[in-house]
Amino acid sequence: MLQIGGFQKLTLLDYPGKVAATLFTVGCNFRCPYCQNASLVIPGRQLTLLDPEAVLAELGRRRKLLDGVCITGGEPLLQSDLADFLVRLKGMGYSIKLDTNGSFPQRLQALVQQGLVDYVAMDIKNAPADYARTAGILPSVLEALTVTKDWLLTDAVDYEFRTTVVRGYHDASRLARLGAWIPGAKRYFLQNCEDSGDLIQPGLSGFSRTELEAMAAAVRPLVPSVAIRGD
Repeated sequence: MLQIGGFQKLTLLDYPGKVAATLFTVGCNFRCPYCQNASLVIPGRQLTLLDPEAVLAELGRRRKLLDGVCITGGEPLLQSDLADFLVRLKGMGYSIKLDTNGSFPQRLQALVQQGLVDYVAMDIKNAPADYARTAGILPSVLEALTVTKDWLLTDAVDYEFRTTVVRGYHDASRLARLGAWIPGAKRYFLQNCEDSGDLIQPGLSGFSRTELEAMAAAVRPLVPSVAIRGD
């Protein structure tokens, strides 16, 4: 059964160009210190799971109000029942956006090939040399991430890359190296770290607008589509 830890019934921000709902799945194989959903990611945190059947019923009632559903986390591709759940959403006529850290390329590709995912948002945590520290992972995971980002760069599915920028983890030079890793990306967004009150490592912060603009400028020679989201 799909483990759902949160349900936002309406968003105009999460799915570009669509009125959508957002579902938050439980569990993640990364431990980004600045993660805003620690209660979804850290085992043992106090969390009430939602009944997937009740969520599906609510989405069935809201079909005339919504265009799409965003599946985020955590890392949704950890969920063994995800495909079956998406089949039911597609049966309601919904467009599906999936947020992922990119560490399960074969699972992602299978869902896209089955017509179950219409838009992918991959979090690019940092330049390759800084990835393991930023995401709390072993360097070996970078191989799978590279497969995913290279596949997305082929336009196999509509997509975006995005990076949450955090003081102490990112700067203009790191962002320039990151840009060289995703040259010509269709859409790339920088978003500022914010303390949601549920960070894995409290006390982290983002940057001023001027600093964000400098980081975007460092990326732009290789990724002209870069933009700052929010702020």
